[in-house]
Amino acid sequence: MQAVSTEKYGDESLLESYLRVRKATEHLCKPLEIEDYIPQPSVDVSPPKWNVAHTTWFFEEMILKKFSPDYKVFDASFGFLFNSYYNSIGDRTARDHRGDLSRPTVKHVFEYRKHVDEEMRQLLSVPPAVAGGSSQPADTPGLTEFVVLGLNHEQQHQELFITDLKYTFSVNPLFPAYRENYAPEETRDSNIEGFTDIAGGIYEIGYHSNSFHFDNELGRHKVYLDDFSIANRLVTNADFLEFINDGGYTDHRLWHSEGWDWVNREGVNSPLYWHNRDGEWHHFTLGGLRKLPMDSPVCHISLYEAAAFAQSKGMRLPTEFEWEAANEKFDWGLRWEWTNSAYLPYPGFAKPDGAVGEYNGKFMMNQMVLRGASVATPEGHSRPTYRNFFHPHLRWQFTGLRLAKSVTSA
Repeated sequence: MQAVSTEKYGDESLLESYLRVRKATEHLCKPLEIEDYIPQPSVDVSPPKWNVAHTTWFFEEMILKKFSPDYKVFDASFGFLFNSYYNSIGDRTARDHRGDLSRPTVKHVFEYRKHVDEEMRQLLSVPPAVAGGSSQPADTPGLTEFVVLGLNHEQQHQELFITDLKYTFSVNPLFPAYRENYAPEETRDSNIEGFTDIAGGIYEIGYHSNSFHFDNELGRHKVYLDDFSIANRLVTNADFLEFINDGGYTDHRLWHSEGWDWVNREGVNSPLYWHNRDGEWHHFTLGGLRKLPMDSPVCHISLYEAAAFAQSKGMRLPTEFEWEAANEKFDWGLRWEWTNSAYLPYPGFAKPDGAVGEYNGKFMMNQMVLRGASVATPEGHSRPTYRNFFHPHLRWQFTGLRLAKSVTSA
């Protein structure tokens, strides 16, 4: 965790930022029925109830217990039920059993949320000399940093709320809509088609400002890049359909060995949520099942599929360093863009002490970096140095690809 100011929230106070972000989560819940809060059809997705409770647990566990000496825990069992992966804090519900929790009820979880919000409001609004009802000052070193981390953590779970719910709805044969006529997946890429050449040389990579950032964006360092070209636009559904029609999923020459094994083992023959109905392609969206829009960026593909498509075009995926060096040349944010970079620490990276040290560092193994943001990412949450990361087979996030190619001298 390296949150050193609240600059990213503009003129808002810390309390105003807290209330705005927390309200955004509640807004996401409005279209749901009670029955929608519990199902968990895959280990990779969490039920809405768990996402709502876990983000609240974060503020209770990481902030109120630490900075509000008189705070009384809402329910002692919630520390076990809604801890995610913080081994230093204690035992937790197994990740694949989050959907088994019919109790506590949705109503009780929202009572928990209200309790924590009231305590946080008190902590963030009283004069510094008497914060928390004691001599604990509101500007105690670390308080602002932890609150801003908690808000960014909640924004991550707002995105997960959407992507997890979409997966859960997708396995329902009724293809229910989260919101009618709501399909942000179909937003088109406004960039001009073509490639931009980027001159080789030494580039500085990593975070270098004073607003919020995660620890995995540090430390800033120099890398040498050869000349390369990068696509202005994301690969579209039409492009990917051509790949399918040309036998891309059955040509072993295009695939990494693990990808080829995955395609055959899982029977994959199209991006996640694509459905061929009577010879016409549709895709499942947050607005239900709809006809596939050919001009929209392809979505919900694995690293294996992205790399195979690039290979079919005689190109490749950009590295995360190339993407960062070139990002000002194009508009980004419609898809999390797979890169050809393993998720590894930057030079000088050190995990913070305590539970926050488990936030990013322990996942730096067997995962790949994605850059940018997606249509499900809360506004203002991402930045050019943001390093998202997933295992290469995962597709439930709004993932896509941008092509790159090396430039060789004649």
